[in-house]
Amino acid sequence: MNTHNPITIETSVHAPIEKVWFYWSDPVHIKKWNTASPEWHTPFAENELRVGGTFKSRMESIDGSMGFDFTGEYTDVITNELIRYVLKDGRMVELRFSTSGDQTQISETFDPENENSSELQRAGWQAILDHFKQYTEEN
Repeated sequence: MNTHNPITIETSVHAPIEKVWFYWSDPVHIKKWNTASPEWHTPFAENELRVGGTFKSRMESIDGSMGFDFTGEYTDVITNELIRYVLKDGRMVELRFSTSGDQTQISETFDPENENSSELQRAGWQAILDHFKQYTEEN
């Protein structure tokens, strides 16, 4: 049972909402941005972005010494606005997308797991979100 409060991370991407939504959900792009550090990568991703749809991203260290599958099922999807999903371990995640001028704001709230500190999890998820921002703005 998770005894921690949900964690929220945010970013603002200098790109239209349609591009942000597409880059967030397209497996070709997911494989390119879904990393917290240069020592990691995502060699495999599949995504079925619809209520009841599933996703799977294989995250591995570049040297092949570690890796894990990030999997879940979508519970709520409103195009260009909202994504909610439940992870395989039962934790909930919610993403909200909004626009202001030529910026797209992303707010991501997730239930932390119990193995790593909340600070470490916040830093890791924020690093992935920051990499998404960088990738989307540069491509």
